[in-house]
Parts: sequence; C-alpha cells; structure tokens
Amino acid sequence: MKKLFLLILLLVSISNSVFAEDFSKKSFLSYFKDDTREIKALLNSQVRYANKTNFKKFISTYDENYLNADGLDLEKYSALVKDVWNCYDNIVYDIEVKNIQIDGDKATVDVIETSKAEIPSEASMDGTLSSVSNSVYYLKKVDGKWKVYSDKVRTENTSMLYGDARLLDISLTAPNEIEANTEYTASLEFVPPEGVIAIASIANDKVEYPQKQAKEVFRKLPEDNILERLFVSNSDNMNEYVIASIGLTKADVTDLSIKLSLTGFGYQITRVNVIPVKKENNVEENIK
Repeated sequence: MKKLFLLILLLVSISNSVFAEDFSKKSFLSYFKDDTREIKALLNSQVRYANKTNFKKFISTYDENYLNADGLDLEKYSALVKDVWNCYDNIVYDIEVKNIQIDGDKATVDVIETSKAEIPSEASMDGTLSSVSNSVYYLKKVDGKWKVYSDKVRTENTSMLYGDARLLDISLTAPNEIEANTEYTASLEFVPPEGVIAIASIANDKVEYPQKQAKEVFRKLPEDNILERLFVSNSDNMNEYVIASIGLTKADVTDLSIKLSLTGFGYQITRVNVIPVKKENNVEENIK
C-alpha cells in the first residue's frame, strides 16, 4: 500500500508537458506493468518447474547470493530441494500472488503457497501430505531479469497423515512469533475414533538443514483430547518447528490375550518464528 501511495504521488508530480509526450507516458506505465507481469511469470514458472521436478530450471530462478530468513544459502537450499524431490516426486505445488511492491530494481511479493501429495506407505496405510504457507519473496533484477534473492515464511502448517489419521480434525496451535529464549505453549487437540487408543507427542526443533530428529515422548491423549507442552524458544536466534506426532491403535481381545494393531499415524507441524535478540554490553535488546 505504501508503494502505491508513492506511485500516485510520483504520477501527480509529473508535469502535463511530460505526459504530452506519448513515449514518456506509455513507456513509464508499460514498464511498471511489464515488471509486474514478469514477476508473476517468474513465480509461476517456479511452480511449473517444481511440479515437473526440473531442478536446473527451478534453481535458475534464484540469485546466486540467495539467503533466506532461515539462514539457508543457495547451496543448502538446493540440497534441501533435491532431498525432498528424491523422497516425494509427486507433490503438486501451487502459488497465489497476493501483492507485489516494486521499488526500482527490487520487489517484495506476498504469496500463499500450497502443496499436496498422495503418499504410499510400507505399512499398508496410504497417506496424504498437505502444506500451506504465507510467505514473502524478495526479488531483484539481475542483468535485466528478476531473480529471488531471499524469502521469509510468515506462517506455515504441514500435515502428513496415514490410515485413519487422515480422517482426524487436528488442531496444533503455537505462537506464530516469539522472542528468543522465551517460554511458549504448544497445544494439540483432536478427537480419536470410537474404540481407538490415541497416543501423541509434541516436540520442537530449530529450522535448519540437515534437520535433526526431534526427541519424542509419547503420552496417552488425555480425556479432554488436549495435549499441551511448554517450550523455551532457542537462544540461537533460529526459527523453530513445533512437531506433533500421533498414533492410533485398536485393541483386539481374543481368549484373554490382547493384540494391539496400528490403524493410523501421522505428523502435524507448525512454524514458530523467533525474534532475534542482540546482546550488547550484557544487555539484551530486541531487534525489531
């Protein structure tokens, strides 16, 4: 919105004599529209390349000095993309451009990104992958072409559910943003199917690559179907994931023997962005 105000002010300040020249008027407005169109085309091409798992074309849309808000440079991000596509080559990606702000040879783009996939399981329980994120992309012109040089994920929620867990209405809540080295609560809530024993755990871990395995402590879901856990955000100024793991089991009783069978399992993940804290002269100051 601020950029739109600046643009209107600029248009008003230009004299009538300048606009009387067809070339000046047409070239200015066309330039702005062309940049908007080129930026949309670039982001849509990313989706197209991703859906075809065309790694070379996909990475070519990024600047060689790319560095995102999670601290991943182009080398680490490239390795991450390869790892994901090696595991899941059938993910369907989509993007919705919500807003574009252009300032000379740089641009900021707000987007909603989604991804979905059907996942086969060795446990004979097919699964589904679903993810939605609210992100901002930072672009700049390099040799006349727009490139992504950074991005930041504002909110992100991902689920990977198998078997009966796919039918659950799962709510995992945590703050979208928290100061470093600060307590926060994560809460998991769902209603298990009738006659099913539900166990779950909630863990947190830093957003990094390679990703470390979060420590899981499973507990039986309480009677109110709400599991909560208290965390302290890391002091390394790194963003975090809150990861909920879910297991559904059913008990079969035959001749006084009890047999437990797994009917569903899955994971729900949400992002917690950590506000960095800068230490100067032993005094901590929040970096806004």
